[in-house]
Amino acid sequence: MHQSAMHYGKRFFEVYCSQPKSDDFTIAEIGSCDINGSLRDVSPDGVRYIGLDFTEGKGVDVVIDDPYNFPLEDASVDAVVCSSVFEHSQFFWLVFLDILRVLKPQGLFYLNAPSNGSFHRCPVDCWRFYPDSGLALVAWGKRMGYTPRMLESFIGAKSEDGTVDPWHDFVAVFVKDEKYEYAYRERIIDTCTGYTNGYHSISKSGLMNEQTLSPDHVALLEKYKGNL
Repeated sequence: MHQSAMHYGKRFFEVYCSQPKSDDFTIAEIGSCDINGSLRDVSPDGVRYIGLDFTEGKGVDVVIDDPYNFPLEDASVDAVVCSSVFEHSQFFWLVFLDILRVLKPQGLFYLNAPSNGSFHRCPVDCWRFYPDSGLALVAWGKRMGYTPRMLESFIGAKSEDGTVDPWHDFVAVFVKDEKYEYAYRERIIDTCTGYTNGYHSISKSGLMNEQTLSPDHVALLEKYKGNL
C-alpha cells in the first residue's frame, strides 16, 4: 500500500470511526491482503474487522470468489473501506451496489482510487477517477433504488512528507442513506492541505481548489516552464 493511501485511510478512521456507535461496530475491508501495509494496521481499537480478498494471505479473513456478491448479510456492516481496488475492477459500479447492500442505513463507505499514475495490472488495470466520479456513483446508486449521499471527495496532492505521489488519490466518503448525512459533521478535507477539486456536502458549494489539468499535465508544465 502506498504512503498516501495509508495516510488517508488513517484519517478516515480518525474522523469518522474514532468513537464507534455500538459495541459490535463492524468494519469490512474489500481488498484486504497486506502488501506493504494494511488499513487494518490503522483501524480503531475494539472493532470487529473483516478482511475480504480473492486469495489467502495476511490480513484476509474471508476469501471471496465473486467480486460482485460479498458473503456478508444485508445491512450488517458499519463501515466498508476499499483502497486501491476500484481501478482493478472491471465493473466497479457493481461492487459499489453490493457495498451499499451490506452497509447499515447509517453506514459509511470509504473509497480511495488513483486519479493519476502508471498502468499496473492486478490482474487488470481499467480505470482512473476524476472529481465527478463520486457523484456519478451516487446517481447510479439512486437509479438502482438506494439513497446514498457523498459526504466529501477530493484529489490528494503530494505525500505528507513531501515526496512525489504519482497516484494523486481520489478520496471519497459516502453514507448509505442520505437522511443520515448530518450525523457526520466532520470531514477529512477540513484539515487537508494541497488537495484539488474538493467537495464538501454541508459547508461548501461547488468544487474547492478547482484544477482542470491532470497532475501529470501540471508536472509537465512545471518541468518545461519557459520552454513552451
